[in-house]
Amino acid sequence: MRSISSWSGRLTVCVFLILATGATGVSQSDLVRIEDMTWEEVAHAIEAGKTTAVYYAGSIEQNGLHMAFGKHGIIAEWVGEQIVRELGNAILYPVMPFAPLGDPTVKENYMAYPGSISLTDETYGAVARDVALSAMTSGFKNIVIMGDHGGGQDALKSVAEELDEKYRGDGVRFHYGDDVYRLAGARFREHLATNGLEGAGHAGIQDTSEIMYLRPDWIRFDRIDEAGADNGVAGDPRASTPALGKIFLDLKVELAVKQIRSLVGN
Repeated sequence: MRSISSWSGRLTVCVFLILATGATGVSQSDLVRIEDMTWEEVAHAIEAGKTTAVYYAGSIEQNGLHMAFGKHGIIAEWVGEQIVRELGNAILYPVMPFAPLGDPTVKENYMAYPGSISLTDETYGAVARDVALSAMTSGFKNIVIMGDHGGGQDALKSVAEELDEKYRGDGVRFHYGDDVYRLAGARFREHLATNGLEGAGHAGIQDTSEIMYLRPDWIRFDRIDEAGADNGVAGDPRASTPALGKIFLDLKVELAVKQIRSLVGN
């Protein structure tokens, strides 16, 4: 039989570890997502040098019969977290779930399919602007604005340029990061062509492969062969694989980190 003092010693060690790392076993220094943190932890992170805030927008849009609506959001969450961890001096703001898909009152294009949610460019830009300003007020010195959906990219760029011009004299910079979307997409299409693959386009091989890697439960594998323009798909998802998804996701992280470091200057 173990002595009471032995169990007491073990209990003391366990309590110490819980207090040191938190109930989840995660050190406060490992926290990089605003929604996982308290205000004090955010303040300490900024004081410790995490002075870059990353705002990354997703989208809720139809993806044919074979893929769920949450595609862009889960991609932005995963890619965004890898980006800030790789940067080492950044915090990820909550992913914006909505994006411009067209007139929200007209049943056409994305909005022709039940469940799609659209914002006007004005609303989309206004939300990005207010979140970015909130990050500035919190004490962040570099705010990076990015989007995973094609629609609204110009609005995000305009917001970043407008705020940067207004506040750069105060020592705060606002940056638009497009490599995570445009350059990564172009590079991945090159990768597909080099390997004799095709099918890029909305809900095609790129998007489907990413979700196969991140959330395979969001893929209706028995409906992939039905993908086509008549049900909302512009690409071809039939050759999609989780391995291709990981390649594309890693490419997004790599190019975004490189661009942000160039923009921020470290």
